[in-house]
Amino acid sequence: MWGKANKKKPVLIAMSFMLLLLSACGGGSNAQTASPAPSDSAEVQEEAAPKSLKKVVLRLKWVHQAQFAGFYAAVKKGFYEEAGLDVEIRPGGSDFPSVQMVASGSEEFGVTGADQILLAREKGVPVTAISTIYRETPFVLFSLKESGITKVEDLVGQKAGVKLGGNEELTFRAMVESAGVDAKSIEEMPIKFDLSPLLSGQVKVWPGYVINEVLAVEELGHEVNIIRPGDYGINFYADTLFTTQALIEKDPELVKGFVQASMKGWAYALENPEEAAQFGLEYADNLTLEHEVNMMKASVPLLQPDNLPLGKMDEAAWSTLQESLMGLGFQKAEQAMEDVFTNEFLE
Repeated sequence: MWGKANKKKPVLIAMSFMLLLLSACGGGSNAQTASPAPSDSAEVQEEAAPKSLKKVVLRLKWVHQAQFAGFYAAVKKGFYEEAGLDVEIRPGGSDFPSVQMVASGSEEFGVTGADQILLAREKGVPVTAISTIYRETPFVLFSLKESGITKVEDLVGQKAGVKLGGNEELTFRAMVESAGVDAKSIEEMPIKFDLSPLLSGQVKVWPGYVINEVLAVEELGHEVNIIRPGDYGINFYADTLFTTQALIEKDPELVKGFVQASMKGWAYALENPEEAAQFGLEYADNLTLEHEVNMMKASVPLLQPDNLPLGKMDEAAWSTLQESLMGLGFQKAEQAMEDVFTNEFLE
C-alpha cells in the first residue's frame, strides 16, 4: 500500500505546481472560465483608478469665518473635486495679503476688496477679478443706540474711528463726501479691531461689517444705529475673487472650473446658510456656531441683492469705484476695464 501511495506523490506535486503557476498569473478556476479581453481589462482598471486632482490654493481676504462659507461648501460638498481640483483654503490678513501672495505665483487664487484690484493694476501687478462675492458691500458705519448718531451728518464735531489704508477708509471718505460734510469737521481716530473704544464711548462711530462687528456688539447686548453706504449712493464691491493674468492665459479651463465650482458652493450656502456656517468651524477652533450662523444669515441678502447670477460683475460698478478712488486721491492712473475684471468664467 505504501508503494502505491508513493507512486502517486510525483503526480500530486506536479498538479500542485501547476495550480501555483496559475495562481501567480492571476488564474484560478474563475480566471480560466471568464478571462476578460485585454482591452476590457484596461477599461476596468481605468475606471477603478482614482481621478487625479490638480492642487491649487485659495488665499482668503481675512481669517477663516462664515464670510467665506461658499468656498468651504465647495470643498465639503465635492464641487471642487468634481471640477478636478484639490483646493487648499488658507487664511489671509495683514501678514498674508492675498494680492501679494497670488501675484508672487506661489498661489493660484485669492479674495480681496475690489479696490485692491485697481490699485494693484496701477502698480503694474497683473491681477484680474474673475467673480465678486458680495455684490452689495457689507461695510457700514455704526454707533451705539444711545449716541443718537444715525447719519453721516451727525458726525460733525464727533470722534469717529477710521481703519486706514483699505476699502474701509475709501468707503468712509466717499460717504462723507457724498453727504456734503466737511471732513475736517470730524475728529478721526485710527483704530484696528478692538471694539473697546466704541464700547467705552471713546469714539462715537465705528467702521465695520454688518455681518461681523455689528453682530459682535449686538451679541454683547447693545443696540446699534447703522449708517449704510447705499444711503449715500455708495456701493463698492467687497470680497472679490481674482487670479493672475498669466494663469488666465496659461490654463483658462482650470480658472473656469474653479470659478464655477466656487459659485456652486456659494449657491449651496445661500440655500443652506446654517449648514454652510458650520463648515467654517472645521477651519478654525476659535469660532462659535451662533456667531457664524448669524454671520451667514446676515450675508445672504448681500450676495445676490439684484437677482443677477451669483458672482457676475457690472462694468458701471467698477467704473464708479475707479472714479471714487481717483477723486479721493487713492488712485492716480485710470485702468482699462478689460484688464481689471472679466465675467467669461461665469458663463
